[in-house]
Amino acid sequence: MRFTVQRDAFAEAVAWAARALPTRPVIPVLAGLLLRASGDRLTLACFDYEVSARVSIPAQVTEPGTALVPGRLLLEITRSLPGQPVRIGDDPDGVVMTCGEAAFTLVTLPPDEYPALPDLPQLAGTVEPEDLAVAIGQVTPAASKDDTLPLLTAVNLELAGETMTLAATDRYRLAVRDLGWTPAAGQQPAVALVPARVLADAARMMTAGTPVRIMLREGGGESAAADGAMIGFESGERRLTTRLLAGEFPRYRERFPVLFGCVADLPAEAFAEAVRRVSLVAERGTPVQLTFAGNRVTVAASTQGQARARESLPARFSGDEPDIAFSPHYLLDGVVAATTGTQPGGPGAEAAADDDNGDQTAAAAVRIQFTSASKPAVITAASAGAGDAPGVFRYLVVPQRMAQ
Repeated sequence: MRFTVQRDAFAEAVAWAARALPTRPVIPVLAGLLLRASGDRLTLACFDYEVSARVSIPAQVTEPGTALVPGRLLLEITRSLPGQPVRIGDDPDGVVMTCGEAAFTLVTLPPDEYPALPDLPQLAGTVEPEDLAVAIGQVTPAASKDDTLPLLTAVNLELAGETMTLAATDRYRLAVRDLGWTPAAGQQPAVALVPARVLADAARMMTAGTPVRIMLREGGGESAAADGAMIGFESGERRLTTRLLAGEFPRYRERFPVLFGCVADLPAEAFAEAVRRVSLVAERGTPVQLTFAGNRVTVAASTQGQARARESLPARFSGDEPDIAFSPHYLLDGVVAATTGTQPGGPGAEAAADDDNGDQTAAAAVRIQFTSASKPAVITAASAGAGDAPGVFRYLVVPQRMAQ
């Protein structure tokens, strides 16, 4: 094997593929990154029996071949290389990589012991990369980080007709996003529990203007969470696959209240900044309290016996329960996600409130709807519609007990 690649393209490909390398490989060979040079392309790949990543970049191949090299070591080396072409070739001791005056010899791992990469020939459909990347960014923060509850570390992905729905929950909050997609001919409704971490990595591989191909292992059917079921995301020269988790995601649609007694519209950016500042004095587990009065909202927090903070800003409010409190982290996640991708004049870009002079502020706005200080609240963009129409993001969050 002998080839030459551009340094930046090679470093980017290695960095992306290496994200799928296992942190603690069950066998040493799984720590390797597979390099395959053929024709005018170099393909980098890895697979740990759960997640696989594959990326292809242009290369000047003088001798085709395959090598399995330590993945994380290759990552560290490529980060440090000067901005010159990278040459890699076989050597009696492994492979030699040179870049300018720098040269490295890497001892290879046995490629014949490496598992075969999974193939997913069944196309489920395509989706615009910008839409899917935004949806993933909105939903994945709500997935649980507790590996003792693996079902809740996944994003529930539903494919039904021309609507794709992503949902995630950690029991204290629930994020749901609907978006449009183009199903393949004959594609039946399917449900897939996709690990949130892998889905977040999939968002990083998407190229603007290149539709993302979504593939399901044959036999996904009504529920793709059967043993051995997999899902794949392909964008340009990158492909990421993962095994699906088995189980039944909580019935989340019925958890969203139909009617609310209180509705508040707030300027998203100013409100988020106020929550960030005020929460600086809140000790771990202490909520921030929202108090609505007139055309203002006061954001307050405190650490008993140490510090207090409060900040007021414009708001529109209707209802008879003017106080509610939330975890600042959960609240910020919902506010940021609800207005992600909104532009002035576009979805979610209506006036949030009247200022002190009665003038309307034309900026992205967020809406908080609730009935009481003890029942779940729903956060959306202020202009979001109701129901499951494509493009709608909804974030349900459980309030905390208000500080006395």
